[in-house]
Amino acid sequence: MDLVRIGKIVNTHGIKGELRIKSNFDKKDLVFKPGIKYYIGDENTCEIVNSYRHHKEFEMVTFNGYNNINDVLHYLKQPVFVNREDLNLNSSDYLLDDLIGLTVVENGEELGVVKDIEENGINILLCVSGVKNFYIPKHDNFIKNVDLNNKVITVENAKGLIL
Repeated sequence: MDLVRIGKIVNTHGIKGELRIKSNFDKKDLVFKPGIKYYIGDENTCEIVNSYRHHKEFEMVTFNGYNNINDVLHYLKQPVFVNREDLNLNSSDYLLDDLIGLTVVENGEELGVVKDIEENGINILLCVSGVKNFYIPKHDNFIKNVDLNNKVITVENAKGLIL
């Protein structure tokens, strides 16, 4: 089973067992819905989502069989995962975390390796470590191709981003 982190349970909401999840997962529509299985914490405890709603900057969920805040308190501050197979991704689809470790290439020249992914509120940025560290926005103007098999991201116009 290939688990993918989708967020962290940060608090409860109300007294009926609703949990607040903070998530910056890029394909929220695939994982925040009733019926999907979550694996929680280091023990990967499996729970099935009973209900879902978005509230402010949080994803709010309840699990099957839990109707009281006291039943879910042990899940506080725990990471939440899903099985990659449950996402039903196409062969051409990828998750942002899949880009970490890929080599960035422009016109046959290696610029560096993606070390992390950040969000600045407007754009998703690939943090590239090379001769100099720099950021590439995840946008079609810069990223032309992602080849997961060869672990290469082909970019265009990225040399101008290196300071």
